[in-house]
Amino acid sequence: MSESQRWADVDDYFTALLVPADDALEAALRDSAAEGLPPISVAPNQGKLLHLLARIQGARHILEIGTLGGYSTIWLGRALPADGRLITLEYDAKHADVARRNLARAGLDGIAEVRTGPALESLPKLADENPEPFDLVFIDADKVNNQRYVEWALRLTTTGSLIIVDNVVRGGAVTDADSTDPGVRGTRAALRLIAEHPRLSGTAVQTVGSKGYDGFALARVVA
Repeated sequence: MSESQRWADVDDYFTALLVPADDALEAALRDSAAEGLPPISVAPNQGKLLHLLARIQGARHILEIGTLGGYSTIWLGRALPADGRLITLEYDAKHADVARRNLARAGLDGIAEVRTGPALESLPKLADENPEPFDLVFIDADKVNNQRYVEWALRLTTTGSLIIVDNVVRGGAVTDADSTDPGVRGTRAALRLIAEHPRLSGTAVQTVGSKGYDGFALARVVA
């Protein structure tokens, strides 16, 4: 058995044991695939982790940067109270339409709002609305702009808020200081920002599983 197959088998075991089958989530993945969206949604056990983090956080307002088909959005939205609010930003209009349908089927269209366009254009407009601070920000979009997304997350959160940045290991490439890969460079810049910013306390964790070798960074706004 290959190492990657062993990782996938363990994920399958965890998912079968700890993440019950769910029609809306499975339909979201199925419809995303049917519409030709790339198969890069978080794994089910990772989605459950996002859900638990939001619940532990007591989140009432969540910002997601990078929607895809709305799979992770459903996990996060289900962690919110009935009067909670989730705003998710998606560059691709087709992906956003798929996500809206998936969210409506999950009964979250009254809580979750999908905004379309480049996130670096949507974020200033969002800031101009002077929203209540977000309790949790999940960043899972183009990696080249990770540092800028963390900077915006800081502007839109408050002390005690949680910022999660996905896909920070890049198959181990994150350790290459000389990398010319824009995604690696953007991720390294975001990690340096988390390490050096006086308002942030964070760490990063490697993961293996059905999505391969990667990981995430987790930072708390401390001031």
